[in-house]
Amino acid sequence: MDFNFSPEDEAFRADFRAWLEKNAPQSDQSNSEILADGEQSDFRRRVAWFRKLAAGGWTCINWPKEYGGRGAGILQNIVYNQELARIGAPAPLIGMGPGLLGPTLIHWGNEEQKQRYLPRIVKGEEIWCQGYSEPGSGSDLASLQTRALEEGDDFVVNGQKVWTSIAQFADFIFLLVRTDPNAPKHKGISYLLVDMHSPGITVRPLVQMTGGRGFNEVFFEDVRVPKKNLVGEKNQGWQVAITTLMFERSGGAGNDRGTGGMIEDLVELAKKLPRNGKSAWEHDDVRQKIAEFACEATALKYTGLRQLTKRLKGLPPGPEGSMLKLCSTELNLKVSLYAMELLGPYSQFEYAADHAIDHGRWSYRMLSARGPTIFAGTNQIQHNIIGERVLGLPKG
Repeated sequence: MDFNFSPEDEAFRADFRAWLEKNAPQSDQSNSEILADGEQSDFRRRVAWFRKLAAGGWTCINWPKEYGGRGAGILQNIVYNQELARIGAPAPLIGMGPGLLGPTLIHWGNEEQKQRYLPRIVKGEEIWCQGYSEPGSGSDLASLQTRALEEGDDFVVNGQKVWTSIAQFADFIFLLVRTDPNAPKHKGISYLLVDMHSPGITVRPLVQMTGGRGFNEVFFEDVRVPKKNLVGEKNQGWQVAITTLMFERSGGAGNDRGTGGMIEDLVELAKKLPRNGKSAWEHDDVRQKIAEFACEATALKYTGLRQLTKRLKGLPPGPEGSMLKLCSTELNLKVSLYAMELLGPYSQFEYAADHAIDHGRWSYRMLSARGPTIFAGTNQIQHNIIGERVLGLPKG
């Protein structure tokens, strides 16, 4: 594989970099990741930055031009993410529309659905959340029990979803429902687009140990959904859902920063922490450990680049995305825990406390690091997917 970008890609980089120099928000990068997760003020700030990117034509850049994108290629999308990461001002998470629903609709949606929803996602005008997990159906997603019964021109939905990110701000939810309770569990599932302002929907926050309120429970009681909001065919929603999951697990390929950026931060932390009369960085064992992390991050980077083959052929992401999800989240956890070891007693300070080193960002990272090993399919599930679909091993 040629790791050099083409002249066209580099020209794209120059254009975007010039725009960012004039428009990127100024912020305290030392504390930028400790967000008031679930707070309205923080969400408004994210939306404002997204809409500023949209006004410049810099959101959803790889989508077709007819739906508001730039028609950029896969490699230009990587350049785009690299430039955002370079200045520490990534495209903000304002819901699951840009990264998950949009690409899924481009692949599975009908023309009416694409024209109705995609341009509004590009502009940040409508916020989307994801209705997959249920209290008894997380890792075993296909066992979901939220029902949708046909009634005239509508589906009537009853059930509950959980761990629904940004549901409190969302205008719409893409929802997995069971439309045939008598079919095998991977059959009889449908994929619906539901207005979150519909009568019968209740959202309740779930407070995390970081204090964030980004996750929610969502309850559906006799919610009416027009049949035209069905994506793909009735009872064939599992295929659509898997496409969405593959986009979720494969995001960020080619991003030079990612976990590698955390390792750079870890180096800076080691340089400032005293240990036996000198900095922790001056000890061989510390440098060796951080070097191990750096090697893993580099391997992840190139694994992500190898995965581009399918995307460059115009195909949806495959199960290889599970490898990236599994290894990156476990590396993130290991780096965070090692930072706690370096900090020693200082690791016990709550983030933003007066004596917290680095504004307590490492404590925040450590508390947050378990979450990614669970969402988008637990890491145990990723092991199964890799074994069965990548290595071709028999099911246990």
